[in-house]
Amino acid sequence: QVQLVESGGGLVQPGGSLRLSCAASGSISSTYIMGWYRQAPGNQRELVASISWGGITNYVHSVKGRFTISRDNTKNQMYLQMNSVKPEDTAVYSCWGRIGSNEYWGLGTQVTVSS
Repeated sequence: QVQLVESGGGLVQPGGSLRLSCAASGSISSTYIMGWYRQAPGNQRELVASISWGGITNYVHSVKGRFTISRDNTKNQMYLQMNSVKPEDTAVYSCWGRIGSNEYWGLGTQVTVSS
């Protein structure tokens, strides 16, 4: 079993920055891929960014060049650095992980971009 806990959400002004963190605990293996999903009211959940155990990253087009995903395997931590945020980035951001066919989710953290 794996537990994921997010932190770092909040209110940020357009153009500002925010850093989300995800702490993973439990049974972690080298095949563990992690990522960040987000869901805004009325929208479908989308995978914003993902990172493999070896550090290979992928981003949705709308955040490329603005968001950076990273992980510290020694600490079982994952991060999402959000720069130049826009109002359309407002959503609940959830930490996600997959080991084989098993998926795990955090409860989510609210990010609101507004002046």
